[in-house]
Amino acid sequence: MAPKPDSHSVSAANPADPSSQFSIDPLFHILNVIPYSFLRVPRLRLKFPSVSLPSPMTVFSLLLLTYFMVVSGIVYDVIVEPPGIGSTQDPATGSVRPVVFLPGRVNGQYIIEGLSSGFMFVLGGIGIVLLDLALDKNRARSVKSSYAAAGISSIVIAYVMSTLFIRIKIPAYLR
Repeated sequence: MAPKPDSHSVSAANPADPSSQFSIDPLFHILNVIPYSFLRVPRLRLKFPSVSLPSPMTVFSLLLLTYFMVVSGIVYDVIVEPPGIGSTQDPATGSVRPVVFLPGRVNGQYIIEGLSSGFMFVLGGIGIVLLDLALDKNRARSVKSSYAAAGISSIVIAYVMSTLFIRIKIPAYLR
């Protein structure tokens, strides 16, 4: 293989081009021409790093985790810094009981309340994915029916629990 010609070899230069080596400026001559008369630019054989795409299951898992964090109210938890769980005093006995849901405030939550609600939303989403897997024609009938049963039960559990959470949070809701 023939060596590549130097980029600073004599060629037809345009006098209007400031990057030309035939410049009148002596500083340009000192900084650009003289060092390359005895120095040579090294030949680097650098390879670009090859980055492979993540698998579809990795992308799905990251999206599901991001969805869980968003619907759990992680941004609210970071900004407001609510307590993890609340407490209330029992009027009859005077003992302190833990409270998971912040009652009466729709726009406020304890950390565990957000996480449990976010888990129910994710459970419903996974139920929809399972129902989609149950429609695959290449699976055995028993596997398809198992996916369908698991998907329907996940969606029903998520719906019932989310409705229960809302009724605990807002006692007179939908009554």
